[in-house]
Amino acid sequence: MSFLRLENITKSFGAFVANHNISFEIESGKIHAILGENGAGKTTLMNIISGFYQPDRGQIYLQNKPVKITSPSTAIKLGIGMIHQHFMLVPQLSVTENIILGIDRNWSLNLKQKQQKIATLSNSYNLEINPETKVGDLPVGTQQRVEILKVLYRQAKLLILDEPTAVLTPSEVQSLIKILRQVADTGNTIIFISHKLEEVMNLCDTVTVLRRGKVIANKNISETTASELAALMVGREFDFQLNKSPVTPGKVVLSVNNLQVADDRGVNAVNNISFELREREILGIAGVDGNGQRELADALAKVRNIKAGEIKFTQNSNTGYIPEDRQKMGLILQYSIAQNLILKAFRKLPLCRNFLLQPQIIKNRAISAIEEFDIRASGVDVKVWELSGGNQQKVVLARELAGNPILIVAMQPTRGLDVGATETVQQRLLKEKERGAAIVYISTELEEVMAISDRVAVMYGGEFVGVLDAKTATVEEVGLLMGGGGGDIFFKRRGTQR
Repeated sequence: MSFLRLENITKSFGAFVANHNISFEIESGKIHAILGENGAGKTTLMNIISGFYQPDRGQIYLQNKPVKITSPSTAIKLGIGMIHQHFMLVPQLSVTENIILGIDRNWSLNLKQKQQKIATLSNSYNLEINPETKVGDLPVGTQQRVEILKVLYRQAKLLILDEPTAVLTPSEVQSLIKILRQVADTGNTIIFISHKLEEVMNLCDTVTVLRRGKVIANKNISETTASELAALMVGREFDFQLNKSPVTPGKVVLSVNNLQVADDRGVNAVNNISFELREREILGIAGVDGNGQRELADALAKVRNIKAGEIKFTQNSNTGYIPEDRQKMGLILQYSIAQNLILKAFRKLPLCRNFLLQPQIIKNRAISAIEEFDIRASGVDVKVWELSGGNQQKVVLARELAGNPILIVAMQPTRGLDVGATETVQQRLLKEKERGAAIVYISTELEEVMAISDRVAVMYGGEFVGVLDAKTATVEEVGLLMGGGGGDIFFKRRGTQR
């Protein structure tokens, strides 16, 4: 039986058509993937289903009955729950308090009763969460479970998950897949939005592929492949292999000795890290989020002070920095593409002359960057908040690489990007490597780090617990080190001491 059916859903913002005549249906108890490049219209469509936007045309049916979803509260009453990529949780509150927040408003709130109810619900889905624990004390994977429990507590029958595995470890991803399959087996319907095709193939029953706001294909997962889906998304044949030209590392560019860096609370996040990096070399840094990667990247990019140790540049210190959060650190969202592209150089010639900005030169530079980096926008004056995540990342990339930096620090450079945008970012970084740049490539995507790097350093507890040759290292070995295990075995096998 069809649980959700969309017929000819259309939504425009001014002259831009975000969704054009979108139609598909999902059966009860099934997991349906929505795939598409950044900017394909996925987010707009999910915002329509969850009541944030109303369509200009078209009709939504729930269990074959036409419905009008006029607000998020209407969506919740209709049994639709949205689980966002960035969790909507209050860290200072307990699991129970987060789950009931906004729905249980009685003055005589029986918190113990609510805890028992949530514990029963948690156990019925094997979610294994203590309802009394403060959310801020939970690991990311467990916080994801709280978000799922929150919509189930509200009796949602349709769960929408937006990039739910973006910040999870490989083991947490496998745990989430089991949980979602069990949720579907109990009769709930799930929409799963992801750029990770392997997860889609392993989890989902059916898939809709969007491209530039239109449905390109509706398919059963059993009748397609990851390669076919990638080609449908980007409109061309897609090669998952990263083609790296063999290059020989050159002179030492960066020397780091016994580095210590504190986090925003003043607590040591990086402890006694030492390494060297050469021209035409990529050092990949693998690890679970929160093990000091961000603080290390900030220190290398000279935007965070160090507590002890030394960061030494043996050549000029021109550095390009692709930060982890492009919206908070990489861009000024209210500024145009052209304005964001000059943030690091607006005081220099030829962009500025006699203390006056040169509008035509700035515009010409932006036009060139849009063409070179395939930034999909209607013009240089478009505000970057109007761009998709992939195109926002291309703006950051274009600006940070503009001065031919000798060192590039790339922190989660492909997070949230589709396969096409990921390929663009990685190939551009490889091009910079061939030019002579030294690159620090930090990501929680293990296979990605191993594919692009020459050496892989595994970070755990603020330390490098292993530095491996990317050609000979195995996913299992690196994965074990990422989780804090295998360190003694690693050092014993290589005849060194910790």
